[in-house]
Amino acid sequence: MSGPSPTRNPARRLAVAVAAALLVGACGSGGGPTSGGTTEVTVGVIPIVDVAPVYLGIKQGFFTAEGLDVKLETAQGGAAIVPGVVSGQYQFGFSNTTSLLLASSQGLPLEVVASGVASTGEQGEDFGGVIVRADSPIRSAADLAGKRVAVNTLKNINTTTVNQVVRDAGGDPSTIQYVELAFPDIVSAVAKGDVDAGQVVEPFLTIAASQDDRQVVSNYAGTDPGLTVGMYFASRSYTSQNPKAVASFTAAVNKSMEYATAHPDEARAILATYTKIDAAVQADLVLPKWPTTIDRGPVQRLADLAQQDGLITKQPNLDTLLP
Repeated sequence: MSGPSPTRNPARRLAVAVAAALLVGACGSGGGPTSGGTTEVTVGVIPIVDVAPVYLGIKQGFFTAEGLDVKLETAQGGAAIVPGVVSGQYQFGFSNTTSLLLASSQGLPLEVVASGVASTGEQGEDFGGVIVRADSPIRSAADLAGKRVAVNTLKNINTTTVNQVVRDAGGDPSTIQYVELAFPDIVSAVAKGDVDAGQVVEPFLTIAASQDDRQVVSNYAGTDPGLTVGMYFASRSYTSQNPKAVASFTAAVNKSMEYATAHPDEARAILATYTKIDAAVQADLVLPKWPTTIDRGPVQRLADLAQQDGLITKQPNLDTLLP
């Protein structure tokens, strides 16, 4: 298992990350027009299935057609991308919705520019869920109460949504002992019995299923059938100073998500260009939904859960965060 995180306080952790990023922000890259009339932008992404449409859209020329020269830079998670966008290292970024809500509640000047990824809404057929070993006595979400459950980040979207499905099933989520592990380590930790259960996303759900693990509950779909799990965003200063580039990026991302939805085989194939997902797993994994509109209701639900579970003390202003 990994050691304890530097701080369990998500607000403090984000504030420290932002401060560090601002120190190096002056050397941020891209963001300006080139001699050819295109605009260079750097996008912070996570090397996961969620962002497949962006890679596919670049290949299809959707960003070039909008006058954008896109450079992708990968980070371990959205919590690292937020300070990168604030500092100007990235002009755009992808992050899970709860991380954006936490940042917004702290007054960070962020603005969502496009939807990103959403739940399929189908229990057992979503791209995120909680797994246990085949011989585990855990049979329902309520059974997770009092157990050790691995998540990739403490006090974020995966803890609040697991808490919610446990609460809905009649369990007491306050008795769950969350353990922070990287996604690739969670399946093996469950197999070894280091934890009783683990929350994972694709491709790890499919990898776990191939090892006969059972999925107990789809925590995203169980929280809201249309849960907005991630979104693309920029700093408010960038959106105000570069409205044309922002409009072009939004149009290209939306076209990319529409194309990925219409061409799932190509979306699966593009994964081989930026992940090490096995070909057989690529073929079997559950793709998320890539909606081009942002449903405010599920975003507000995640904000409510963040406040209920103590991640934030005041509601973020969705009027300034969402387009």
